[in-house]
Amino acid sequence: MLDDTDQDMLKALGTNARMSLKDLAQQVGLSSPSVAERLRRLEERDVIRAYTLEINPRALGYQFQAIVRIRPLPDQLEAVQKLIESTPEFCECDKVTGEDCYIARLFLQSLEQLDQILDRIATKAETNTSIVKAHTIPRRLPPLRPA
Repeated sequence: MLDDTDQDMLKALGTNARMSLKDLAQQVGLSSPSVAERLRRLEERDVIRAYTLEINPRALGYQFQAIVRIRPLPDQLEAVQKLIESTPEFCECDKVTGEDCYIARLFLQSLEQLDQILDRIATKAETNTSIVKAHTIPRRLPPLRPA
């Protein structure tokens, strides 16, 4: 269970994972050594898994994002998963329940690139693709306090 201070620390780091220990300590009203110890315990308990880097895909030339629902053909589940894993443009993929087995996010430099990637999958799976128009809710922390 997380106490209020742990939750406040997680919220602050969720906003800025590069925040210094000194700034984090000031924000939550503790000393830097106390904050460092709490962070170490949160890491050991697998509450904090990583301090991440967010990159703007457009700055790297990726003009489009696509969400692809993927339904492998019979006996192709493993092959499809390997194909997804080996395609660097797939930046996220979840194995899900329901009619589709995977929901994946692609970063694309062009719509032609989408066709090239989907053509490699087409012999092993059915796909349904949506182009992302806007990212309305950026990745965020789940609720830290029970509702």
